[in-house]
Parts: sequence; C-alpha cells; structure tokens
Amino acid sequence: MANAAVRVRFCPSPTGNPHVGLVRTALFNWAFARHHQGTMVFRIEDTDAARDSEESYEQLLDSMRWLGLDWDEGPEKGGPHAPYRQSQRMDIYKDIAEKLLSGGYAYRCYCTVTELDQRREAARAAGKPSGYDGHCRELTDEQKAVYEREGREAIVRFRMPDEPITFTDLVRGELTFTPENVPDYGIVRASGAPLYTLVNPVDDALMEITHVLRGEDLLSSTPRQVALYKALIELGVAKAIPAFGHLPYVMGEGNKKLSKRDPQASLNLYRERGFLPEGLLNYLSLLGWSFSADQDVFSIPEMIEKFDIADVNANPARFDLKKAEAINADHIRRLDVKTFTEACEPWLKAPHANWAPEEFDQAAWEAIAPHAQTRLTVLSDITANVDFLFREEPVEDEASWQKAMKEGSDALLRTAREKLGSADWSSPESLKNAVLAAGEQHGLKLGKAQAPVRVAATGRTVGLPLFESLEILGRERTLARIDAALAKLTA
Repeated sequence: MANAAVRVRFCPSPTGNPHVGLVRTALFNWAFARHHQGTMVFRIEDTDAARDSEESYEQLLDSMRWLGLDWDEGPEKGGPHAPYRQSQRMDIYKDIAEKLLSGGYAYRCYCTVTELDQRREAARAAGKPSGYDGHCRELTDEQKAVYEREGREAIVRFRMPDEPITFTDLVRGELTFTPENVPDYGIVRASGAPLYTLVNPVDDALMEITHVLRGEDLLSSTPRQVALYKALIELGVAKAIPAFGHLPYVMGEGNKKLSKRDPQASLNLYRERGFLPEGLLNYLSLLGWSFSADQDVFSIPEMIEKFDIADVNANPARFDLKKAEAINADHIRRLDVKTFTEACEPWLKAPHANWAPEEFDQAAWEAIAPHAQTRLTVLSDITANVDFLFREEPVEDEASWQKAMKEGSDALLRTAREKLGSADWSSPESLKNAVLAAGEQHGLKLGKAQAPVRVAATGRTVGLPLFESLEILGRERTLARIDAALAKLTA
C-alpha cells in the first residue's frame, strides 16, 4: 500500500524532445516516492496550445516507460484526482481564480505593456526594484469603469503579502524573500487563459502533493506559491503547504546550464546510442546526489533503498558524457548473457546492420556475444564489432589498412596463413600460438604480428578479442580473407 504521507509529482510540458535534466527531476521524484512507499503522480502541463504537441506527449509517456519510471496516478492509469492533463482542467482553474478575486486575494490589473515597461525603466533608473509596482492594487470601482470604457483588457494578479516569506528548502535550508523582491504577479491572462503560476500550485493543492522536488530555476517562484497556498488554505481549497526541494542545475560545456538545445541534453540521443535505462539513470542520479563516497555504480533498487532528498547537494552538477558512458558500460557487463544478446537485437537489424538479413548467423552471434559484452560502451557499438561475421567481405576501412599494413606485412601474412592453416581451430589459444610463431619468425611481438591479421579478417585495427573472433569466423573464411589481403598488397 502507498504511504499517504508522501505524494510527489512529475509535471512536464509536452514541448519538444525530453531532455536529461527533465529525466533527472523525474528520477529524483520517483526514487523519493518509492523510498517512502509513497505515490508518484504524473501530470501533463499542456496549457500552452502554441507550443504543446500530441507527439511530444506520446514521447513523454514512451520515455517514462522505457526508463522504468512507473507512476501511480496519471495518464493511462487515472486516479482520484483525474484528469491529469491541465488542458482538461480549465473549469477548475477558472473557478479558483474567481474565488481568489472574490476573497480579495487577487485583483484585475488594467496596465498596458507600454505603461509597465515605462514604469520599470523609471524604477531601474532610480535604483529601485523593477517588478510590478502595485498600480492597480487598490483601484476604485469608478477607476475600473474608466479603464473598461477605454477598452482595456485586464489580467488577474495575485496580491502578495507586505511581509517577508520564509520557507525551509529541503536542499538549501531556510530561505527568506522580502516583499520588494516578490511583487504581485499575473495568474490569468487577459484572454482568460490561466498561467502556470496559478495552475501548477492549484493542481498540487487539489492533488494533495506533499513534496515538490523541482529544478533550481523555479526557486524564485516558490515564495509566490507559498503565498498562494496560504490563500488557498484560507479558501478551503488546499490542506497544507507542500515541502519544497530545489534540485541543482545540470551544467554543460563552458559552465553554462545544460539547455534543451545542447546535443548531449536529448534523451533520444542516449536511447539511439544504446544506453541501458539502468545505466543512464545510475549516471543521472549522480548529478547532485551520491550513493556513497566510494561507489558510483549501483542498481536502481539499491538507489531507491538509499535515496534521501536531504542528501542532494545544492551545488551545480556537471554533465560528463565520458563518465555516463563508463557507468553504462559497467551496467552492460552486469547483464546476464541472454539479456545482453536480446538487448543488442535492434542493432543487428536494419537500419543499423550493414549486412543483408539473410547473412545474419544466429549461432555465430550467440558465440561472439559473451566476448562482445566485455568490450561495449553502448549497445550500438555492437554493429561495427560483429559485422565481419555476417558480411561476405569485411568493411573496407582505409585508415585501418594503412595503419596495419606496413612494409613486410605481405611476408608476415603468408607465414601467418601457413601457421593458421595447420592450427587447431577449436582452440583460440592454438590460433594465438600460430600468429605468435609467425611473428617470431619475422622478429615481431604478438601485438605487431596480429595487427595485419586482424585487419585482413575483420577490416579494422580494433575490435573484439581476435583469436576468439577467428575461431567463430572459421578456418575457410579467415584464410580466404588473408588471401584477399595478400592479393591487394601485391597488386
């Protein structure tokens, strides 16, 4: 049973592709809920018709499923606070806005954009705060009537209290905001459309969210929400103010916040490259949180057991692609061979495979898989590592050819062919000894001797363990490829 004491929410907007910063927020909320046997609410903030798209909405759901971040209430699951898409909750927001106006917690503001800009500029010139100056805060009915006769449209502003607002952030400790730094703010557009500043806390209140864990970029809006919550409590809409925890920025190149436009920010990039969900989540959890001083690689159940929002660091976290890849590689090694073989399957088929479907050999794949598993960083690496097994001829890589085929390589290959021809092909050790003997005959150590053999057989200078690869490739095909390389060398 879920623990009613903890209810968190993940509430993205369906605009564009999901990015890793968004995933980190979802992960921390999910891990917090699971650690406390609480409830994870998945809510879609789709009130911006100009930017929201159904395609992005479907991508969000698909991404959450792929990552394994399941939710207890939300799209496709329903729940006691449905609907969970804000576009379907407009009547709720309209009703709350009217209650705030009637109770004196909000007021209509008739200021034009030009007037607001002029007053802000004047305030800045005088060295004063440039937020809204409360011009329409205490309008009389006569003044409102004049503005309306002029044809002015009014937005709805929330009336902030004239006193400091203090709250304890779960990550940053006690914070205080003074009135001059948190002026009255808009909650409904002149068109009647509700703004994020209203719908987000209203939904949190109605869905009885107990903990709001979100990005540091939203910290400045928190005193506004605390004040709005107090009003909602007095109106009987909310029961309590949730606890807030603001997660540190994720930094990209040049000490800049990782943005949606950064290539390495896209979740789709990691899916397409073949990151394991467990590997990616493991790395993202380290962006602001630590499992222990001496352990960076752990399972998701292990993370759930240890995760505590109080352990999140307030300092910005730097996204390090190399570390993400290294952690993913560790998770690939942790898979059992059967799971690994199945996980690689998408990259062994079109459009990734550079061989015809009928050339694929399942037995050869299953034989090479355990050797491949120890070498991969991401699953998509598998295609180039095993294509030599399934093509009639290896991929022509001119750079590898030039690097491996030095002067005297033809003589070495002839000797290697002779030694391999009489070797025991049921033993990688026998094949290794054959190439070692060929190298010794030409005054070369194994590393130098095997390079031309590898390029002749696989087309590349680096790859899976050579002698295990040759065993699976087989005597006939290996010798034929060495013959083809000799023909090219002596042409």
